[in-house]
Amino acid sequence: MAYKSSRGPIDLPGFFADLVRCETRLYNALNERLREEHGIFTSQFEFLCFLRDHPGSRVADLATEFAIGIGATSKGIDRLEKQAWVVRRTNPSDRRSSLLDLTAGGLQLVGAAEATFTRTLAELTADVLGGPSGPVVAQVFSELRSVLERDRIGLPTG
Repeated sequence: MAYKSSRGPIDLPGFFADLVRCETRLYNALNERLREEHGIFTSQFEFLCFLRDHPGSRVADLATEFAIGIGATSKGIDRLEKQAWVVRRTNPSDRRSSLLDLTAGGLQLVGAAEATFTRTLAELTADVLGGPSGPVVAQVFSELRSVLERDRIGLPTG
């Protein structure tokens, strides 16, 4: 059951539960829509967006951005590469790593999927984020994320 705020102190366990359940439900709904319309998962969409916006990234760059392990990230990239949406090229400054780029097909896919993603997320959040507290909520989450990333909190240890 969702935590209901009263103007008193924040119930942090309740806040955490709400935060995680919202993320999970939104992620699952977006995953279903992306799979139905484009044959990809939300995690693949996020990787494709990152690579579109950061061409020439390394697997380690994605792992840091998404706070997941290198192995899981590499396997995800392997799947995108197998679909011919991503290519690896040798990193000229460190031959032990590869640089990643979208193919033309990957670029086309991410553009189409982004429209679906944005439309679906707008539909799912309009009732709450469209109200007067929407910009405040977005700002609070942006600030929280910035602090966690600045302090390198929550990165995998292995």
